[in-house]
Amino acid sequence: MDTIDKLKLLSDASQYDLACACGTRGGPDHRVRGEDGSWLYPVSMPGGGYSIMLKTLVSNVCSNDCGYCPFRESMDVRRCTIGADEMAKLFMDYVRRRRLIGIFLSSGVVGTPDNTMELINGTAEILRRRYSYRGYIHLKVIPGASDAAIDQAISLANAVSVNIEVPGEKHFTALSRKKDFLKDIIAPMRRISQLTDRGMRYQRVRQTTQFIVGAADESDAEIVKYTSGLYRRLNLNRVYFSAYQRGLGAEAIPGERRVDVLEGDGFVREHRLYQVDFLFRQYGFCEEDIAFDERGRLFTDRDPKLVWAERHPERFPVDVNAADLPTLLKVPGIGPLTAKRIVKMRKGGARIFSADGLPLKGKRLALAGKYLKY
Repeated sequence: MDTIDKLKLLSDASQYDLACACGTRGGPDHRVRGEDGSWLYPVSMPGGGYSIMLKTLVSNVCSNDCGYCPFRESMDVRRCTIGADEMAKLFMDYVRRRRLIGIFLSSGVVGTPDNTMELINGTAEILRRRYSYRGYIHLKVIPGASDAAIDQAISLANAVSVNIEVPGEKHFTALSRKKDFLKDIIAPMRRISQLTDRGMRYQRVRQTTQFIVGAADESDAEIVKYTSGLYRRLNLNRVYFSAYQRGLGAEAIPGERRVDVLEGDGFVREHRLYQVDFLFRQYGFCEEDIAFDERGRLFTDRDPKLVWAERHPERFPVDVNAADLPTLLKVPGIGPLTAKRIVKMRKGGARIFSADGLPLKGKRLALAGKYLKY
């Protein structure tokens, strides 16, 4: 294959790794296929709007046995690898032809974790040193990589990620016999956390991770517990969730055997988990605020913030003219921007006498109105 054919194959394979926060389904802020077959991903910018990032594997060759992965060692698929020089040159050609914010590099395991990190880090180093590229680089840290390889990745990247995949060693063992959860996944995440902690040399580097929802027989409660712990103990910047796509993995893994999963159920779980994640990061909720059904699953028929409100009638109605920001954020229908606008209105001397005075409309206004007083 020539370089473009390789890129088509490898960028398509990279769609299963969401740890760079790339959307996948519909809308102007989601990925699009380039003319040459590569996947281009819009990335939200701090000042608003979106810019474009190229996302690809450097290789889909893999010596691992992860049961959820369509590119595990036992699968009969087309394999190829793009070398560091080749990938760096290809990306810079992209940069010259169109505006790209950066690149996300991941890979299957080519022989050993460190051999693979040489390909990933080597590409980033060529971009930084030879081409003086100062744009955004997100590097996947391969499970089991050495401390030296991890340190080099952090020195070259704006963001790094080690995908945790499942909540805990028990579930991880069911998916892979070759990888060790504590040694190959948790230990690298801890090292990245230490090197990127506040006050450290690489504090500007972001760390993210991803759960594959439904690949094992894990409960939502287990995923939520681990997500909370990752934010509190390892200071991760983002946790992402990807619904396991049945049929891609090995038939022997727990997620394939389960009979209680309906078509599309994984995507509902993924959506609810993202709602919990937003409650943690933007609404001041903690693990103890999240409610589950008797199976440890989030409620599929209503969002977790509404469930919390229904279970705490003593906290409502909230006085919209007196409540502080954290209290307003507990009100169903009110998000961070609306809560801040209400506080700003009050500081300006305004008083809200009815629902008509709220910076809300439609269904959100109707919902919030049930939990407010004036």
